[in-house]
Amino acid sequence: MTIDLPTPYRAEPPEGYRRNVGIMLLNREGHAFVGRRLDTAEHAWQMPQGGIDAGEAPAEAALRELEEEVGTARAEILAETAGWLTYDLPPELAGNLWKGKWKGQAQKWFAMRFTGHDRDIRIDTKHPEFCAWRWVPRYELPTLIIPFKRPVYEAVLAVLEPQLQALGL
Repeated sequence: MTIDLPTPYRAEPPEGYRRNVGIMLLNREGHAFVGRRLDTAEHAWQMPQGGIDAGEAPAEAALRELEEEVGTARAEILAETAGWLTYDLPPELAGNLWKGKWKGQAQKWFAMRFTGHDRDIRIDTKHPEFCAWRWVPRYELPTLIIPFKRPVYEAVLAVLEPQLQALGL
């Protein structure tokens, strides 16, 4: 199957972008986990994501970030993007985040099956990022994220959805 890759899709992370992973955690119904960030005044929800440490493989980073942000490691990787999805920070954030070192993020995304129960999700982690969480149908994801990340969420669905449908999800 040939998939037209969305505009922000790249084979390798470009220079000047922070390497990062994103996680589409799916429950038994195929709904995706979203959390409401603690550090924003906007009423925006997002999927877990986080930086890749030096020497860390993207899949390892995804599993680590899941545990750090969602409080559980009860998941298995189902699919991943072959390349990297990028977004630029808006000018009002670019100089503040990461001390201005990065113009945006290059993300490798993973779809994971949640193998636990809702009670296993603990967003009250050591360094919490979310104040609330919920499961949502995947098609709603782009409408929930802050606008500058919306093209990435649309691309995540365009790239991963055919793989998930092939798995019967």
